[in-house]
Amino acid sequence: MKTLKALKFLVMGPLILGFLVVVNLMTSPGHWWVQWAALGIGIAWVVSLFRVLAAVLVAGGLAAFVALLRQRDLRS
Repeated sequence: MKTLKALKFLVMGPLILGFLVVVNLMTSPGHWWVQWAALGIGIAWVVSLFRVLAAVLVAGGLAAFVALLRQRDLRS
C-alpha cells in the first residue's frame, strides 16, 4: 500500500509544486517563498522514488526467480 501511495506522489508532487509556483508568482513575485516547499517536496519525491524502485526490483527479482523455477521444472 505504501508503494502505491509513493507511486501516486511521484505524479502528484510535481503537479502540487507547479501549482505552488503559480500561486507564488501571483501573490508575491518579488519574494520566492516556494523554494522551501520545493525543497520539502523534492526530498519526499526522492524518498518515494527510491521506495518505488525498491518495489520494482523486488518484483523483478521474484519474477526472475519464478521463471527460473519454471524453467527447471520444464527440463526435468
